[in-house]
Amino acid sequence: MNKNATDEDYMRLALEQAQSAAAQDEVPVGAVLVDATTGAVVAAAGNRTRTDCDPTAHAEILVIRDMCRRDNAQRIPACHLYVTLEPCTMCSAAISFARIEKLVYGAPDPKGGAVESGVQFFGQETCHHRPSVITGGVLAQPCGDILRAFFKDKRMAGR
Repeated sequence: MNKNATDEDYMRLALEQAQSAAAQDEVPVGAVLVDATTGAVVAAAGNRTRTDCDPTAHAEILVIRDMCRRDNAQRIPACHLYVTLEPCTMCSAAISFARIEKLVYGAPDPKGGAVESGVQFFGQETCHHRPSVITGGVLAQPCGDILRAFFKDKRMAGR
């Protein structure tokens, strides 16, 4: 990708990561981290909580960890994060501590989200850093559809 890519273009890449996660029987959430200067995708991942036996292995955490290791830094302010589902409280805190500049997410998560739902993490006085741009609802329908299909299949398999 390049600087001319749109939020939708990057979200489609995050959806590919979500599809890969679903193929591994992981909750289908995908994330891509983009260099704000060049528009290049610098990290991509889908959820791996089951695969890694790690409840913190959410897609957002994985791409943040990957980039921080590569940059040998604890903060990556020149990055934009695209994720298919509204981040939870844990991921919102990681986004804050990493000083991510821009957050774009797809489907809202009224039950577990923490950006516009739930605790509204970035709106709290105790939040150290809030991304300067937060956009929700980008490709919300396909981002939500993959999750609904995954959980529908799980419920049907349980019958």
